Amino acid sequence: MDKLDAMRMFVRVVESGSFSQAARDLNVSQPTVSKQLAALEARLGTQLLARNSRTLAVTPAGQDYYEATVLILQDLDAAEERILDGQSAPSGLVRVSLSPAFGRMFVIPRLADFRDRFPDVAIEMEVSGRHVDLIEEGVDVAIRIGRLSDSALVARRIGDMRMITLASAGYLARHGTPQTLDELHTHQRISYVHQGDIVGWGFNLDGRQVTVDGKGAFRTNDAEHVRGAVLAGLGIAHHASWLFTDVLASGEVVRLLDRYAPPPFPINAVTVAGRRMPSRVRQFIDFLAAVCAGEPELRMGDF
Repeated sequence: MDKLDAMRMFVRVVESGSFSQAARDLNVSQPTVSKQLAALEARLGTQLLARNSRTLAVTPAGQDYYEATVLILQDLDAAEERILDGQSAPSGLVRVSLSPAFGRMFVIPRLADFRDRFPDVAIEMEVSGRHVDLIEEGVDVAIRIGRLSDSALVARRIGDMRMITLASAGYLARHGTPQTLDELHTHQRISYVHQGDIVGWGFNLDGRQVTVDGKGAFRTNDAEHVRGAVLAGLGIAHHASWLFTDVLASGEVVRLLDRYAPPPFPINAVTVAGRRMPSRVRQFIDFLAAVCAGEPELRMGDF
C-alpha cells in the first residue's frame, strides 16, 4: 500500500461522500479505492468509515485522521506548489461564486483575516443564486450545496447545511403549531424558488425520505427574503438553519417538526477537475473550510 495514495483516496472519499465519486475524481477504479481504504484501516487497526449499501459516515477516529491528513497533504502540496511556481507566497486573483446570504453573513466578516495572511491575493466574488459554469465564466471556486453531479468538477466538502422548519412565535400564536406533516397543508407557507422552480420540503418519515409541496402564497428566490418573510409572520418556512441562528436563540422564531428533520446536505467548494490548483485557490478553500468549521450551524457532522 502506498501510504500517500491511500491518504489522498481517504480524503477524497470523505469530501465527496462516495467511493465511486472519489474513484472518478482520482481516475482510478472503485475497487482500487475500496482496497486501499481497507488496507489503511487494517494498518491503523480501526474503522475510519462506517458504510452500508445506502450511507457513508465518518467515524470519530476517521474524523480525527481526516483532519490530520488534510493538513499533511496541504503542507505537501503547498511545498510542491512553491517549488513549481518559484514563489514563497500565494499571489494573484481568486474568482469565487457564492450565494448573497452566505457571503454577507460568513465570508465577508472574516475576509480581512485572509487578506492579512495573504496580502498579494485579490478576491473577486460572483454573488448569485445560480450555478455558474466555472469553465466558461472563468470562476476558480464555487460554493455548492448537495451531491456533485457534474463530472467536470471536483468537490471538497467543507461543511453541512441543515434544513429546518420554522415560523415566528407571532405567527404560531395566531394560527397554531403544526404537529404533523399533513398539518402543514393548512398553514401559510413561504416558498423558496431556485432556478425558476419552487423547492419541495424534504423530510424523514419513518426512515423514508418524503417531500412536501413547498408552494405558498409568498415566493422568493432570495434566502434573506425568506428570513424577512418569516420574521414578518407571513407563514412557515423550510430553510437552512444558519439563516436563523440569532432569532432562534432569542425565541423570536420557533423550530417545528424536528422529529421529521432530513439529513444534512454537504456544503462543497467545487473546482474544475483535472486542473492544477494554484496555491492562492487552495488557500482560499482552506479559509472557507475554516469559516464553516467555526460556525456550529455549518460544521460537518455536528448534529
